Amino acid sequence: MTKPAADTALFDLACAEPRLLAEAVHWQAFLRTERRLSPKTQEAYARDLRQFLGFLSQHWGEAVTLARFAALEASDVRAFMASRRADQVAGRSLMRALAGLRSFARFLEREGKGKVGALSAIRAPKVSKSLPKPLAVSAARELTEADLRAGENREPWIWARDAAVMALLYGSGLRISEALGLTRREVPLPGRGDVLTVTGKGSKTRMVPVLRNVLELIQDYVAMCPHPLAPDGPIFVGARGGPLKARIIQLTMARLRGALGLPDSATPHALRHSFATHLLSRGGNLRAIQELLGHASLSTTQIYTGIDTERLLDVYRTAHPRA
Repeated sequence: MTKPAADTALFDLACAEPRLLAEAVHWQAFLRTERRLSPKTQEAYARDLRQFLGFLSQHWGEAVTLARFAALEASDVRAFMASRRADQVAGRSLMRALAGLRSFARFLEREGKGKVGALSAIRAPKVSKSLPKPLAVSAARELTEADLRAGENREPWIWARDAAVMALLYGSGLRISEALGLTRREVPLPGRGDVLTVTGKGSKTRMVPVLRNVLELIQDYVAMCPHPLAPDGPIFVGARGGPLKARIIQLTMARLRGALGLPDSATPHALRHSFATHLLSRGGNLRAIQELLGHASLSTTQIYTGIDTERLLDVYRTAHPRA
């Protein structure tokens, strides 16, 4: 397995021996090419391993060798987790760090470089699950209306573009990266298709339905856009014609929050939460919603049942005469 320069730079450390660092570089290539993890997850896992190696070097008072790493004890891992908690690292980040370290340990075992049993013996930290915060149906609809932006001091094609993106996030439940990654060829004209093929996490593709009125908003934007839109190029472009950045849509949402009096939780991703929650509250099948969202596990989608339960309890507390 080759050693990409970017991977090698991630582990240019003095706290560990070259053999161990070489395995870390191979592991990163494995995560990218075989596991197909997202670049952000790869970066986070690499950062966690660097922090762990740095801690072990100080904890043991010497550079970490491959043999010493394979002989890790549970007390070493607990000491690392305790030091991270002392640095005010949240439970979710600790859980991700442990997942990354376990991934590296499994890689070493697979390559015949030792079995790091101590990492498997450590129980993952408990993380309190916070429910997603969807928008009300009326607020979600308002955010997708182009007329709402007509008074903004921006070119009409830009606010038409932003309305189209918002409508796509809510209408099809896309992640913002999925929406902005669409090419013009992949978006059908109104009346000539009702399905999109999107590329999600881990470069996995899935098919999602798209509403005709959403396609009409996109077509209105395309007709107004002053920049050429190549069939294989991004359909959503920035003010200068380059690919539209997620940050632009986030700033647009921040402006609209103020105009509509919405809470800070009203983000572009909240439109995806709203898509799932509103489908579920109207009798949508949980397995079907999982497929539409592109969740690898049904347990990830099940969090939306908690939102629906909370909504029903609120109605009960408000309406019941003895509540």
